[in-house]
Amino acid sequence: MKRFKIGGVPEHFNLPWKLAIEERKLVDLGVELHWSDMTGGTGQMIKGLQTGTLDIAVLLTEGITKSILQGLDAKIVTVFVTTPLRWGIHVPYNSDIQTVKQLENQTFAISREGSGSHLMTYVRAKQEGWNLKDLKFNVVGDVYGGLWALENNQAQAFLWEKYTTFPFTEQKKCRYIDEVVTPWPCFVIAVRSELLKENEVLLKTVFESVNQEAKALKENPNAAEIIAWRYNLKLEQTKSWLSETDWNYDNSLMKDSIENVVNTLESLELISADEKENWEQKVFY
Repeated sequence: MKRFKIGGVPEHFNLPWKLAIEERKLVDLGVELHWSDMTGGTGQMIKGLQTGTLDIAVLLTEGITKSILQGLDAKIVTVFVTTPLRWGIHVPYNSDIQTVKQLENQTFAISREGSGSHLMTYVRAKQEGWNLKDLKFNVVGDVYGGLWALENNQAQAFLWEKYTTFPFTEQKKCRYIDEVVTPWPCFVIAVRSELLKENEVLLKTVFESVNQEAKALKENPNAAEIIAWRYNLKLEQTKSWLSETDWNYDNSLMKDSIENVVNTLESLELISADEKENWEQKVFY
């Protein structure tokens, strides 16, 4: 029996993993996965891959791509969620801010440097025509840190997946004003390079099994009810999210989409031309 440590965000996207583990589908393949919820998101998982506390991570495409190009010894094996992520732009509930344009020169809360909340702020700032060098950030650790920063005037904006934060908007802990949609598939699966050398075929079989679990969930007429119950989401919100979301049912790598990420990172000056060189060899196994 092979044992691996895997991490992912404690959000509805990762229910196929939870179901595959709970139903012991992977044990039948000779694999035991120890899953850890990563409330700190992609930045926390990158740290885990760096230190070896994680073997596998299900994380944001832009964050892991940037880290690999800047020296992280890991590889993207496959795309996990093929559809974009919808990042809600949130502000303090009682603030006077009504539009994104009012956020220029304000401070953005981010979970960690290199995280999605960090990188997608750059994406939206470029769309707005702001000077990227003027962006200001406050590192807060996770979604709860972001909410605290908004409530205590330590930040004026915070980007996070909008369905996850919907309950907090209802509780008036923050206010949603707009969104920014990733122009690429939102989640990929990355593995430490050392581990891939010995287990490539086995791990790809595991990922294919989880993708089939995702397909079964997508086709389940009760999927919205299951997800809403497990993640404390409103049923109508869950139905909307489910209609917008597709997992990688055929296990494709989608290299063109990753190339878009690389080009965007360079255009935002988040990676250098040298780091971009031979990017395919660096990113893929």
